[in-house]
Amino acid sequence: MGITLGTNKDPNDLSTPEKAGLMYITGEEDGSPVKVDVAITDCSLIECQVASLANIASNYLISNQEAKQMGTSHPSIVPYQVFPTKDGFIMIGAGNDKQFKILCNTINYKDELIIDSKFTTNSDRLFHQERFMNETTDHWLSLLSDKESINNIQQIFEHPQILALEMIQEVDHPKAGKIKLTGIPVKYSREVLKIRPPPPTLGQHTREILTDLLHYTNEKIDLLKETGVI
Repeated sequence: MGITLGTNKDPNDLSTPEKAGLMYITGEEDGSPVKVDVAITDCSLIECQVASLANIASNYLISNQEAKQMGTSHPSIVPYQVFPTKDGFIMIGAGNDKQFKILCNTINYKDELIIDSKFTTNSDRLFHQERFMNETTDHWLSLLSDKESINNIQQIFEHPQILALEMIQEVDHPKAGKIKLTGIPVKYSREVLKIRPPPPTLGQHTREILTDLLHYTNEKIDLLKETGVI
């Protein structure tokens, strides 16, 4: 159940994350529901959240299978999750039994896992994370061919691919000077998309909106300003 203070929202409104299923499936297994740390559905709220459910929605609509919190794990693939290492974390995904055997050979763990019948197929496999905790993240990345560590925010914005995709753009702000903003994720072959205006200052477009959209007169706007309404 979600409670929002200081608003008069319709109790039937489904636009908040806790009411559209997204919070219900986010978080560690047997833990409390966890909100997504960024506003990923701030446009058409309910539609975006329902569409984001993807395979979770299909499992329910087709198989009537209720979802549960899985943390970083996958409901049907093992291993497909984050494992702690000696000095950080690493994401490992082996999508089928063949890939699992390749993984075990790569990390020199074949005797314990490949031979053991408990780990023969994905359906009865329970992958032990202790193996990854014995070495550093860089050690495991050096062994894995298709590899990426779990980057923090600094590492993301220093990543060569992010820089090449121009996902950091500079604009001139009237008060803060040059500021860096996240670039536009959509790319086109014939058009280079750039951030044009900077984020508006507080109240920058108030008069424009009241005049153009609500057709207020300048006198009425001035009165609202004098009385502290705007």
